Amino acid sequence: MANCFASPAQSTRNLVSASSFPSSPQRPTAIIGSFLQPSKLRPALKRSLSTAPISSGNPRRFTGVRCELMDDARFMRKCVELARRAIGCTSPNPMVGCVIVKDGKIVGEGFHPKAGQPHAEVFALRDAGALAENATAYVSLEPCNHYGRTPPCTEALIDAKVKRVVIGMVDPNPIVASKGVEKLREAGMEVVVGVEEVMCRKLIEAYIHKMVTGRPFVTLRYSLSINGRMLNHLGEGAEESGGYYSQLLQEFDGVIISSDSLLKISDLPTSKETGANQPLIIIIARKDTSSVYLPGLDKKSGSKIVILSEKAIPVQPESEEIQTVVIQKLDFRAILDYCSTQGLCSILFDFREDDVGLNEFLEESFKERLLQKVVMELCPVWNATGEASMLKFGSQSLKLKDLQSRVSNGSTVVEGYIV
Repeated sequence: MANCFASPAQSTRNLVSASSFPSSPQRPTAIIGSFLQPSKLRPALKRSLSTAPISSGNPRRFTGVRCELMDDARFMRKCVELARRAIGCTSPNPMVGCVIVKDGKIVGEGFHPKAGQPHAEVFALRDAGALAENATAYVSLEPCNHYGRTPPCTEALIDAKVKRVVIGMVDPNPIVASKGVEKLREAGMEVVVGVEEVMCRKLIEAYIHKMVTGRPFVTLRYSLSINGRMLNHLGEGAEESGGYYSQLLQEFDGVIISSDSLLKISDLPTSKETGANQPLIIIIARKDTSSVYLPGLDKKSGSKIVILSEKAIPVQPESEEIQTVVIQKLDFRAILDYCSTQGLCSILFDFREDDVGLNEFLEESFKERLLQKVVMELCPVWNATGEASMLKFGSQSLKLKDLQSRVSNGSTVVEGYIV
């Protein structure tokens, strides 16, 4: 669960067990391990290895390298675990985690809790104190080397006399990109880049997309019955705390729904997770919409609402939390442009049954490749309604990659990335 006010530095003084972290699909030790398998070596080399004595001056050097790489991957996974404690709280900044390790033990840890507050490295160094000297710092994203709302993290690492820095990935932000790595190396530190990079990139995929394209990262979400019909409702428990939809909402800066779908739902989309920042609710009003009525408007939820339309329309009930924006040509690209001007990095495109108001935007998003990800919920129900709709993506077929599935309260949730 996201908790924007949780302490980002929680000291761990015991050796972290490798079994406490999930295995990674890409482990740099695999290549080294293959060199050590006799079946992979030429016969003559096998004989020389089997008969040659191990030099007392350089024992098991390959084993040492392998163990170090395994430790690097293990501690980087810990960084990602820490970073995820700030889900929904850091935008437009990325989630970042950091651990300080000395003699194989974590002596300091931290994560970036919120934009404007210190970065993960600062909290981890504070937690480690004097033990940071000659230690190894692991950080999921390249340390910054510029003055923004906070001082450069490279200077904090250098001042703490850290000996080695292991980085998950280079920051795509042109202000940072590789400058932090160069600064640390110039200071005489050993710097390793690209450990568990796939995992680190997935952690901040929306931030990366926004930096590279200038547009928000867009995820399409919809629910299907077991016979392939679109559903207006979600699966059992999906909207409750711990449900997949409640957890999904807290990860996004904004969620798009249509004014048509408001007639079929009892509550506006809000995350029920403890301490979650609520996404901006973006309601798209069609040309023929005469008024908008908002169901279940709860001021205590902290949700802000913006209604996008091509003309001024009345809204009920009235509230200071509701803003109406008129866009002369309201298409999907214009919607994303508006979201960009509001600083939003990630958008959930929430599609419901017979959502006529969003059909044209859905087809446009596929045609112009404005979607990046799909989340589909397969509910354990058979929809026998004759008029139930099938999901229409227009004439263009698109492929998905990196498909993953999980079971949530009886429903199967599948997600993948558009190729």
